[in-house]
Parts: sequence; structure tokens; C-alpha cells
Amino acid sequence: MFLNDLNRIKKLGRYLTNDKKTLYLIIIILIPVSFAGAIQPLLVGQAISILKGENTNVWIGKTFIGQSINSIIICLFLSVIFRLILQGYQSYNIQSVGQKLTARIRRELFSHSLSLSLKYHDRMPVGKLLTRLTNDVDALSEVFGSGAVGVIADFVSLIVISLTMLSTDKGLAILLLLTQVPVTYLIIWLQKRYRRANYRVREELSQLNSDFQENLQGLEVVQMFRREDLNSFKFNNTGKSYRKAVDGTIFYDSTISAFIEWISLAAVSLVLAVGGYLVTSGNIGLGILTTFILYSQRLFEPLRQLAERFTQIQGGLTAVERINELLDERIEIKDPNSSSNELLRNKQFEGKIEFRNVSFYYKQDDYVLNNLTFKVAPGEHVAFVGPTGSGKTTLIRLLCRLYEPQKGEILIDGINIKEIPIDKLRNMLGVVLQDTFIFSGDVASNLKLGAEINDQELNNLCIKLGIENLINKLPDGLNSSLRERGGNLSSGERQLLSVARVAIRNPRILIMDEATAFMDPSTEATLQKDLNKILESRTALVIAHRLATIEKSDRILVLKGGCLVEQGTHQTLRAKKGLYFQLSELQEKGFVNF
Repeated sequence: MFLNDLNRIKKLGRYLTNDKKTLYLIIIILIPVSFAGAIQPLLVGQAISILKGENTNVWIGKTFIGQSINSIIICLFLSVIFRLILQGYQSYNIQSVGQKLTARIRRELFSHSLSLSLKYHDRMPVGKLLTRLTNDVDALSEVFGSGAVGVIADFVSLIVISLTMLSTDKGLAILLLLTQVPVTYLIIWLQKRYRRANYRVREELSQLNSDFQENLQGLEVVQMFRREDLNSFKFNNTGKSYRKAVDGTIFYDSTISAFIEWISLAAVSLVLAVGGYLVTSGNIGLGILTTFILYSQRLFEPLRQLAERFTQIQGGLTAVERINELLDERIEIKDPNSSSNELLRNKQFEGKIEFRNVSFYYKQDDYVLNNLTFKVAPGEHVAFVGPTGSGKTTLIRLLCRLYEPQKGEILIDGINIKEIPIDKLRNMLGVVLQDTFIFSGDVASNLKLGAEINDQELNNLCIKLGIENLINKLPDGLNSSLRERGGNLSSGERQLLSVARVAIRNPRILIMDEATAFMDPSTEATLQKDLNKILESRTALVIAHRLATIEKSDRILVLKGGCLVEQGTHQTLRAKKGLYFQLSELQEKGFVNF
């Protein structure tokens, strides 16, 4: 486990590349800080020896420091001030580097999460992912700021104190150092157990955040179906599991703290017993005994701090493990490493689409699309119809490379979309979805979404699309604030904005997946006229449940069970008396939508 932890920490070391000089300085400062702390008991012991008139062979007594009480007091005062100044400087730099580290990690985690395919996000609840981006990164920041460098400082202090004790009196020094053995063994023994308990805490916290986020997002359903009590009961059970997991870590943490306290008291008692005997027998002076009593306390102070950091360190190592799990998640959909990459980025595509024997499943061998083959000519308007679950929306997701097909190829202008740079591909495609996502912010930023267009051009485009009435109805027009997910707009209004922001991008291929599902007939009729202008000279793929939307298409493809069963114009498909005829008949009678 130790080697695994070391490898994970090494992976995070690249985030500290820009702070190497600061880190080296922090580590170098540890030596004078530790020496300043280690010399203080010696100064106190030397002062007592002078007051008692004892002869001492301690090396510090042979320097100018040991010549008078006044010089010892001055040196003691200077060592305290010197140590405080260096510790303050060190602490500030540690916290500063720690914040830079976590900012870089959080930025890369966010970028990496956005780059992962929808396949990963389908199985990873949002709440659990948020826990890794927030709580786990915060835990890493905490362990770096007060744990990692603190542990190094504690070990340096132990080494300096040990060497100083050995130079003062080897017998008492060895006696004190032997008391460290059981403490070290216990820390190692508890490390594995605490680690497992802490990992469980993180998992339970992820579930807690996931449940909380899910209930807030589905609040409307929760309230309409009166599930407040039931969902609260389930959330309470999740909270109990989290509390139980935390109790496990508290047990290990309190055990090690209590054990260190008992061992430190035993060490002081041992020094008093053995040292008292040596003083009465005349082998050492009272100053030496006082020095070692102080050292017995100083020796356990790093271990006591280590015990206090035990929770942080293990929590940080668990966070490192979980962060690396996310960073190690393979990005399935990425730009090709091809010499023609730049050529394709500048290529003007005509918009010919071809699916060649495409098969795809979300669950193993449960195919949503099965050996699907069809072509769409440049500028052709094609509609897709079929029963629910026939794969209409899935083929749109595959065309946009949100998923990769398990079999077959998808081509645009004869080029496999895997060879086209992702930004070029998705700029070429304008997608209007049934479930429109609106970001919090103003209307203008939601329409632009990074497009290079000024406010005047944006306003003219809104007039051209016929949505100026919607914009004028809002309190501040294009500058009106929108709540999260567009909560202060109706579903139809959100869809109008969705159509407008796609039109701004001027895509070569327009894809409409139930783009007018939430609009009233009057609004849809008005928008349909403007859409006809947008569709001119563009390839268009349309998924719609209303006959009025699709019957004027150049061609209609009928899907069933992920297979293409019929294709043709509205009239020819009606004449075939097949699946399309059955669906359209049922819809005309008001029984079913496609």
C-alpha cells in the first residue's frame, strides 16, 4: 500500500513544478527551525547546572553561551524569536503552495470530467463526481498545508532532537528512543485499517451528496407526488451510514492519540526514575536530568502532532486515490493524431452524411442500433420516425460523437468523423434538443455560448427568427438574468432560445430532436416559417412526433428496434401501408405520437 500511495503522490508532483524553489526553501528552513527547538532544553539544563555549580561535559557548556546566566537567557530568547519568525514564514508559504496545488488539480479535474464521454457520466452520479471535485480536493489541500510538510518537519525534529540527546548523554538518549518503537509499530498497524475506514467515509459522503443533489433537482416531482417523508427517510438512512463510517475513523484516531499520551507519560516517569538514580549516585548533574525531562516531552511532541495529523494524512491519501481514479479514467472520444488534422479543420464540408453498418448498445449486447445503414445527400432534409426506443436520438448522439459506435462507421463527405477534429465536427453540427439546457446568466450569453457576435447582430438575428416578442417581454431584454436551468422561462421559451443559439452558429448540418415539442401551435407555425430560411441549402435531420413537422421532408426514414425498416416520402410511405402508415393513422386518430 505504501508503494501505491507513493506512486499516486508522484503523479500529483507535476502540479508543483512551478513551485520547486519555494518547496526547497521550505524544506531547508526545517533544519534551523528544528535546531532552534532542540537547543532550548539544552540551554535550560545548562542554566540549572550553572546555578547548582555543577561541572558538565555537555558541548554547549564549552561555548560562549555557557559562560553566564544572562548570555543563556539572551540566547534562549533569540532562539524562540528566530523559530517563530521562520515558522511564520514557512507556514505562509506552505499554505500558499497548497492553494496553488489544489487550484491546478481542481482545474484539471473539471477539464478532464468535461472531456469524458457521456458513457462515463451515465454511470457516475453527479453528486459523487462533485464530491471528488470539491471535498476530495479540499482534503488534499488540508493534508498538504498542515499534513505533508508537517510530517517532514516532525521527522526532521525527531532526527535533530535524537542527535542532540545522543551528544549529551547516550544512555538516557537510547532509553528515550526505545520508547518510540511501540508507537511507530502501532501507527503502521493502524494505518491500513484507518485507510479502509476513511475510504468508506468518502464513498458514503459521495452517496450523501448524490442523494441531496438528486432530490433538489427533482424537487418538483418530489412535491407533486408527496414523497417528502419517504425521501427524507431514505436520506436519513444514508446519513446514518455516513455517521457510522465516520465513527469508525474516530475510533482509530482516538486510539492512537490516547496511546501516545500514555507512552509519553511513561517515558517521563522512566526518565525521572533512571535519571533520579543517576543524579543521587553522582553520575550526572541535575541540569542533565532537567534537559532530558524536557526532551522527553519534546520527543513526543512530533509524534503527538503526527497523531493529530493522522486523520488528515489518511484522508488526504484517500483523496489522492480517488482523484487519481478520476484522472486515470480514459478519454474515449478525442481528436485524431493525424497529419491531415489541420487540413480537415480548414476544409469546407458540403454536409453529406453516411451511416455504414452502425451498431451501438448502452448495455452489453442490448443493441439500440443494429447494423444501421443510410445516406443523406448534401442539402437534403431527412426526418426520422419510429416507436419510442427505436434509436432516433441515439443516432444523433453518435453523429455528434457523444458516444462511439461499437461497430460500423459514420462519415461526413466520405470522411470518418473519428478523423475530423472534434471542434470542427461540432461547429459543423447545429443541434436543437427537446430538453433544452439553459445556463444561469443573461439571455445574451446563453444565445452566444462563445460565438463571436456583437449585441447588434444578435438583436437583428432575434428579429429574423421572430423571437423579438420573447426578448421584449423580458424585463431587461437580452441582458435579462436567467435562473439555473432557465427556471424563470417556460419550456417553449427555452426551446425558442435553443433554436436561436443554434442559428447563430450558422451550422452546415442542422439537427432538430423534438425542437418544437413544447411550443403551442401558433408559436410553432411562426417559428416554422423562419426555420425554413435557416434550413435553406443545409443538410437537416429532424426527429419529430407531429406529422406537420415531417411530412414536407425530402425523405422519411422509419426505424424499429434500431433497424431501418422503411424510407421514402410521406406519400410513398403512406401508400406502402407499412409501419409509417400505421403510426400516422394512429396519430391522426389521436392515439399515439411517433
